[in-house]
Amino acid sequence: MNSPPALTGRDLNRRDFLSAVGKGVGLAALSSATVAALLDDLYAAAKRVEHLTPQQAAMDEDFWFDIQRSFSVTRGITNLNNGGVSPSPRIVTEALCHYTWEQEDATAYTMWSILEPQVETVRTGLADIFGCDREEIAITRNASESLEILLMGLDLKSGDEVLTTTQDYPRMLTTLRQREAREGLVLKMIKVPIAPDRLDEITVEFEKAITPKTRVILISHVINLTGQIMPVKSICTVARSRGIDVIVDGAHSFAHFDFKQEDLECDYYGTSLHKWLFAPKGTGLLYVKRDKIEKIWPLMAADKAQKNDIRKFEEIGTHPAAPRLATGEAVLYHNGIGGKRKEERLRYLSRYWMNKLRDLPNVRFHTSWQPNQSCGIANVEIIGVEPGALGSYLMDKHKIMTSPIAHEEFKGIRITPSVYTTLKELDRFCDVMETVAKRGLPK
Repeated sequence: MNSPPALTGRDLNRRDFLSAVGKGVGLAALSSATVAALLDDLYAAAKRVEHLTPQQAAMDEDFWFDIQRSFSVTRGITNLNNGGVSPSPRIVTEALCHYTWEQEDATAYTMWSILEPQVETVRTGLADIFGCDREEIAITRNASESLEILLMGLDLKSGDEVLTTTQDYPRMLTTLRQREAREGLVLKMIKVPIAPDRLDEITVEFEKAITPKTRVILISHVINLTGQIMPVKSICTVARSRGIDVIVDGAHSFAHFDFKQEDLECDYYGTSLHKWLFAPKGTGLLYVKRDKIEKIWPLMAADKAQKNDIRKFEEIGTHPAAPRLATGEAVLYHNGIGGKRKEERLRYLSRYWMNKLRDLPNVRFHTSWQPNQSCGIANVEIIGVEPGALGSYLMDKHKIMTSPIAHEEFKGIRITPSVYTTLKELDRFCDVMETVAKRGLPK
């Protein structure tokens, strides 16, 4: 996988740092003195670990203490459900407030003539992270909107088959079922191996399910239930050889671990930015390969002159400028930590708690331990304990927030720590889980 602009090197100085983290946003997103000061703090932290590899930096608790305190989260609740929606660091929240106040001043002029044009710098920064042309990036409100643009926008006819898995996101399955009921499409779902020994086992299952009527494959880059990283590139290769479109649900991969579009070779990709990029809530990204833009109908009608313009997918009527612009600070923050550093920290945190639980009685994991198959998300089950009851006990009695999963193929609780999560918080979670594993839930 390719890394974003390197922030390592013994001659790193503040100017180098700002140039690197601001690539694509031109530092136009430095919206206030407070934001600039917070970025200086991030520079100082990065300076201290510049000589370390990403794997070494992942274990440097002094560096991550600075990252932890850059968030304004409560410590009264241990949040291990960051995969749903993540808190933003203060640099992003400050920017959101700043832009919100700014857009309230002569709004029709300020929002459309001053603020909205600056979204283009944010578009460029997002394209830099994903490794594509900015004319292939639309800024949406979430992954669901991005993916529904694609799923509803492709021309399909009665009898055409759409292939996906039983573990894909429910909202996307609902979208396909609506087209199935309304237009006569055929939704086919396959079961994929849970924590397979090899990734090509998943590719084989997709290949076996393809028929002459298959027109579209929907695949999650990361399955939200288990954290399984899917072999997107190999599935895209198989599909392309047969003239099949592939839509990639990247809700849990973008800014979670380090990759570029060329590592996937996909034509379509949708994600939320309020998960692993830590952008304001209600921000998302849609990637459509440039030569494919014309063939996708926008979810809301756009002018004919925009048929080849990625911005046709942003035609949703009046919307606030502030969340989109504050996404620029999220880009700065992500680049400031470093994409590879962040990936290794998230994987380190997941393996930290997983290793503490792996030898306990009645504990079973539904997530692979292989680094190419999982990163910061994992699913664990205590056999004989219902996930809902366990999740309620953890929250009600210990103020530990998790995400209970009850799927027909497996059950457990999904654990998603983030860069602000402390090892002490994970220790506390593991202590409670150990007690439950050995004694069961209290009566």
